[in-house]
Amino acid sequence: MRSLPILLTALMACSDSTANGGPGGPDAPGDLVLETVATGLQFPLDLASPPGDSRLFVVEKGGRIRIIKDGALLSRPFLDISASVSTGSEQGLLGIAFDPAYASNGRFVVNYTNVNGDTRISAFHVSTDPDLADAGSETVLLAVDQPFANHNGGQVVFGPDGYLYIGLGDGGSGGDPMGNGQSLGALLGKILRIDLNGGTPYRIPPDNPFVATAGPSTRGEIWSYGLRNPWRFSFDRANGDLYIGDVGQNAFEEIDVSPAASGAGRALNFGWNRMEGTHCYPDPSASCDRTGLTGPVLDYSHSDGCSVTGGYVYRGAAIPSLVGTYFYSDYCRGWIRSFRFSNGTVTEPQDWPALSPGGSVTSFGLDSAGELYILTGEGGVYRIVQSD
Repeated sequence: MRSLPILLTALMACSDSTANGGPGGPDAPGDLVLETVATGLQFPLDLASPPGDSRLFVVEKGGRIRIIKDGALLSRPFLDISASVSTGSEQGLLGIAFDPAYASNGRFVVNYTNVNGDTRISAFHVSTDPDLADAGSETVLLAVDQPFANHNGGQVVFGPDGYLYIGLGDGGSGGDPMGNGQSLGALLGKILRIDLNGGTPYRIPPDNPFVATAGPSTRGEIWSYGLRNPWRFSFDRANGDLYIGDVGQNAFEEIDVSPAASGAGRALNFGWNRMEGTHCYPDPSASCDRTGLTGPVLDYSHSDGCSVTGGYVYRGAAIPSLVGTYFYSDYCRGWIRSFRFSNGTVTEPQDWPALSPGGSVTSFGLDSAGELYILTGEGGVYRIVQSD
């Protein structure tokens, strides 16, 4: 994501995306609507549910995790680590993931920036009260220094293989001045993959791509690289395909897809900072060496937005016609779009004007049943539902 002041300025300057037609044009179907689930949250950035649990856990940028239970937002936070969290620029409590065995081990993982602005990936456990975490149970799994206040990434996800995947931006500033995106010796600008059950505090899975060459110049935790700021990535629950929304620099935003058949991102180089979207960087009109790079399946220019918000492939049961459809957004414009990905090709691109929440889309979320939610910087949580 871009810093909040820049985003708010851009949001005010942007017009309604439907005026430009969008991929689906002004005549896009209107059979989906937003159902308000909760309002009044403080800049929500992520939403998740433990497996088989009907509650919704919502991450607030300032350092609290809130619970929506039986349709009501509980006043008491599930977890409050606000005293340990920096909140300037793109910093904050950024993501949550529940262990696949949460029902038995009570473990969940959060991604936040500490008071010094550095990334902490930490595990916590629930207390004897299921609606209250044990704030004293923190185990820091991974500590990563952040040279600047932006491009922190923030996503944590337990993959289909049970391993923890971590998204980190390139460390910030502009243009990746430290070259982190392409450096295999840096954890920044990467998606990492670690095993929380095989060691203390973790083990590097033996099939990670750079295990054999791990050392000072190559980090074995790396799963894929060449990312600028992966603001939300997700696995398709049905087939394990990996979708990444990677925020661009000054010109292009992108969506990357790694089919599970190809290792779902294993050792893929998504190009930053040699590429921005499908274009060479820093000069999009120039030619550049694209050898070994995996390009995005979709990009869009800053005439159409400024900061991509990656989403999810819908695999819920409530709206059968949407099954297999990937949804994404742009923070500045607030439009909602979708496509299907099949045999290496994007199909059925669609604009959904009726799903635009009328504000800044900070994130999407899934409940345990696979139903899809939209979060806004203005404090709203909305569910995508079929219209009557």
